[in-house]
Amino acid sequence: MSETNNSLAMNTILAAVRFWTYLIFDVLSIVCSLSVLYYFLSNRTLRRTLNNHMIIVLLFVGLLNELISVPWVLYRSQFGISLGHTRTFYLCSFFFDYALFSTQVILVAWTTLERHILIFHQTWVSTRKKRFFVHYLPIIVILIYCLAYYSVITFGPFCRNSFVSYLAGGYIIPCIYGNEALALWELVAHQAIPNLIIIIFSIAIIVRVLRQKRKLNQPITWQKHRKMTIQLVSISVLYFVFNTPWIITLFVLQFGIPENVTRIYIFSGIYFRTYIIFLYPFVCFGSSTEVRNEFKKKFSCCRQL
Repeated sequence: MSETNNSLAMNTILAAVRFWTYLIFDVLSIVCSLSVLYYFLSNRTLRRTLNNHMIIVLLFVGLLNELISVPWVLYRSQFGISLGHTRTFYLCSFFFDYALFSTQVILVAWTTLERHILIFHQTWVSTRKKRFFVHYLPIIVILIYCLAYYSVITFGPFCRNSFVSYLAGGYIIPCIYGNEALALWELVAHQAIPNLIIIIFSIAIIVRVLRQKRKLNQPITWQKHRKMTIQLVSISVLYFVFNTPWIITLFVLQFGIPENVTRIYIFSGIYFRTYIIFLYPFVCFGSSTEVRNEFKKKFSCCRQL
């Protein structure tokens, strides 16, 4: 009996912590996302710069998550029940949460690869045709793949058994983990490998940029590469730090850990994973000199008024 009371008390505390921290960060992050998007899209130079395109796409994907998935989590944390009690609502909750998040992870992994091309192999994107195949097509393919894949696994036969536990107050975890083949693909292809790519190619770009700086000794080129490198590394560190607990959670789920231990891993994994969405706009703002300068100009004008 005491264990049950302790478990209920712990769940209540965790729900309260998640509600207030999510609410505060979600509001601030939405404001920051809209502000950064405005600066990127309203400035023709920023809008046309290739290395900003993926940043803009990721901001849009994260904003969708903040506007759709996070409010549902807030309602569940505050009232202890789901906003909707139908299977359709449950499936949509799963789809928007996991499809949008995995899309972000895969896009960031590609960004770390593409940044090597934009810095060290600029001839690969020197023409309109090359830019389409090297720059635009991978983004389109990733978005279509993630949309199609998660549509099939969500609205197909794979998520039926987890609906009961969802209504009982359980966490929305990947229901495809009941299928060994899909579980392995989800863990390896959508989480582990992208995370490794982010780490390896982020370190590699730092090494290559530093080598080129010493070799060429050109301040103008170095300044441009420095901005792109700092931006990429900042985003990579964010994803690595806050996504690692979630990857550990997915590994834990594979080994049949006792339920009381599993719930702790699930809560911490999902909790920290969501902060990628919250903090990403601030990382974009902090790592973009042009956006910061525009903000300072507007802020100075407001103070003078």
